[in-house]
Formats: sequence, C-alpha cells, structure tokens
Amino acid sequence: MSAFVEYLVSGIALGCGFALLASGFVAIFRVTEVINFAQGTLAVLGGFTAYSALTSAGLPQGLAEVLGVLAAGAAGLAFGWVAVGRRGTPPLASLVITLGLAVAAYAAEIAIWGDQPISYTALPGGFVLAGAHLLRQYLLVIGAALVALLALGVFFTRTYVGKGMSACASNRFAARVVGINVRRMGLFAFGLGGLLGGLAGVLLIPIQPLSFNSDVDLAISGFAAAIFGGLRSFEMALVGGLVLGVAESMVAGYAQASYETIVALGLMLLLMVWQARRRMELA
Repeated sequence: MSAFVEYLVSGIALGCGFALLASGFVAIFRVTEVINFAQGTLAVLGGFTAYSALTSAGLPQGLAEVLGVLAAGAAGLAFGWVAVGRRGTPPLASLVITLGLAVAAYAAEIAIWGDQPISYTALPGGFVLAGAHLLRQYLLVIGAALVALLALGVFFTRTYVGKGMSACASNRFAARVVGINVRRMGLFAFGLGGLLGGLAGVLLIPIQPLSFNSDVDLAISGFAAAIFGGLRSFEMALVGGLVLGVAESMVAGYAQASYETIVALGLMLLLMVWQARRRMELA
C-alpha cells in the first residue's frame, strides 16, 4: 500500500509538471496555430539556468529558480520572434523553425552544461502518508503548478493582454479588424509558453535530473497532455497531465522506467485517434 501511495503522489507531482508544459503548448497553439516543438527545450533551459545560478553564482534556491523561469520566458520570446515574428510566415514553416531551434539548442546546452544529467537538492524534509515517506518537493510542485494554472485563468480573463490573446484564439481575423496586433499577441504567447516551460523545469529538476536531451521526453509528455484537451483547453491539459504522470509513475514503479516514453506515445496516439473520431461525429 505504501508503495502505491508513493507512486501515486509522485505521479501527481510529475503530472503537474506535464500540465505546465501542456499549458505552454496550448497557449501558443491557441494564438498562433503553431505547435512549439521547442517547449521541452525551454523547460531544460529553465532548470539548467537555475542550477547555474544556485551552484556557480551562489544565489538562494528560490531566487535561482525565479531566474531560471525568467530566462526560459526570455528564450521563449526570442524563439517566438524567430518563428512567428515575420509577417506572413505560415504555421507549418513556424513549426519547422521551432524544431530547428530545439535542435540548435542542443549544441549550446552541451557547450555550457555538458552532456551529463544535472540536478540539485530538493526542498528539504518530507512527510509520511499512509506509510509512504514522501518528499516535500512533491507538495511544492503540486502547489506551484495549481497556483500557476489559476493565475493563468485570471490572466486570460482579467488582463488586456490576456483578453487580446483570447480574442486571437477565437477569431484571428476579427481580432485584427478591431485593432489587436495578432503578431504581437503571438510573441506574448511564446513568452508565456517559455515561462510555463521554465517553471516546469525548475520544479522537476530536483526530483528528475535533466540532461540536454531531456527535452524530447518532456515535449512528448507535455504534448500528449495538451492533446487531451485538443490543444485548446487549459483545464483538460491539467487532467491529461495528471493522467499521464500517474500512468508513467505506476509503469516505472511496477514495471520499468524505460517504458515511460512508450506509455506517453501510446496515450498520445490513442488521444489523437479519439479526438479525430470525435470531430468526425460532431461534423
């Protein structure tokens, strides 16, 4: 029973990280209709930056993690400028550009941080639940992710920029007619995606060491969670992230950790088939 509880709680924490990544996918796709294949790279960049600020610069862990999130947000904004900053760039071309940026980031990450997995100490202390000894870091990941997702809802409903991005998501042509700069909203979406990816990276790196190629697994898991809501719903992205995180944790605990990616790919495939069949029925 204690093992099951441990796998469940760790899976929920992992799923919250996936939900943040998925929300980045959703925010960008809703506004630009571009799938940002560099989303996993932004999470790795955030985690690596926090690591350097903590170990090399000697900053307090909280400040180092904030710096990591901001660095990922700035990188997301820069990626957005390259991918959608030029007027008339079709979504397919932007998608390929984000893939190229993710590949190019490999070289920079290896040059700066090397090719070995990186981690730093999780939040000290733990707690016992149903006989299972659990890290306090799990609570931090879950709490921070839920607060971030709630803040995301407020941002899209209460702020001018958020409402502008929502208008672009509803009807890009109508938004342009009423004077909303659709390209600028797309850049904001990429920056927001970077912040969400960076937050996922700094929260997960203490419990799941990251390396330069961890972006692939993170991107697959985040995209699978985003697919759960058809790349449109933040709420369903959270549900998809939790389902995927718990499934991967159970597979790693009761089978082999190497099967985690297979589970993510399998769930993503099933969800895509389900979404396609659902659209056909509605049509």
